[in-house]
Amino acid sequence: MRYLRPFRRWLERLGPYPSLFLLIIPLAIVEPLKLVTIFIAGDGHWITGLITLLCAYAVSLFITHWLFGVVKPKLMMLPWFAAGWTWLLARWQQARNWLGLRIAH
Repeated sequence: MRYLRPFRRWLERLGPYPSLFLLIIPLAIVEPLKLVTIFIAGDGHWITGLITLLCAYAVSLFITHWLFGVVKPKLMMLPWFAAGWTWLLARWQQARNWLGLRIAH
């Protein structure tokens, strides 16, 4: 991961709104690609559709998750984002408590 260090340092120097914009870019590419897989599979290309879908989910999972981890401190500087994130985490914790899912720390 040495090759990502300069990119990570550059990301950490960005402001909150450029960080948000940069986070939206992979999502704007990957989410429509997931819909395209429906058309690919509907055309009878099931294996190609499956591979495309798996690649789209991999990009969504790995790249977007890593990027969010790097820019999250900057995003938390935005009051509306911090409030939304706090609300979302509270709902997530309520759902986990309701389901009886507890993780030991």
